[in-house]
Amino acid sequence: MNDNLLIGFIAVTAFAVLLQALIMVALYLAVRKSTAKMEALATEVRSKVLPTMETVQNILVELRPKIDIMSTNFLESSTLVRNQLGRIDATLTDALDRTRLQVIRADELLNRTMDKVEETSEIVHKTVISPLRQVNGLMTAISTGIDVFLGQKRRHPKNGAGMPQDEMFI
Repeated sequence: MNDNLLIGFIAVTAFAVLLQALIMVALYLAVRKSTAKMEALATEVRSKVLPTMETVQNILVELRPKIDIMSTNFLESSTLVRNQLGRIDATLTDALDRTRLQVIRADELLNRTMDKVEETSEIVHKTVISPLRQVNGLMTAISTGIDVFLGQKRRHPKNGAGMPQDEMFI
């Protein structure tokens, strides 16, 4: 029974080795086929992409000085713009400050003018209107006194209604 068992193990081992050999041959063929495809793809990439890359590299080499000049110009322009904006800000701030001061001065001038107008109005009232009223009252009193003295006092009021002022109110 040992001999049969030994022959069985040898047969199974031979079958496993043969199976491994077939798998290895299949792997070799698959890798060889993939390698051929990869080499074809690499050749195509070299033939199409590398010239394009060289063209792009040449363009970049040609454009680099121009790009450097453009970036330098942009930096200088932005510096000039920043300086000009600073000057404009200072000018506008100064103009606003001056305008604010002028508005304050105009307000003070207007207030002083209004005060002077009020003072002048009070002075005119005290020196002209009040004495005129007093003179008018004195003249009315003298006129009434003379009318009474001469007997020409009117019995009718001046409102033209023909009745005394107190009788108008009910």
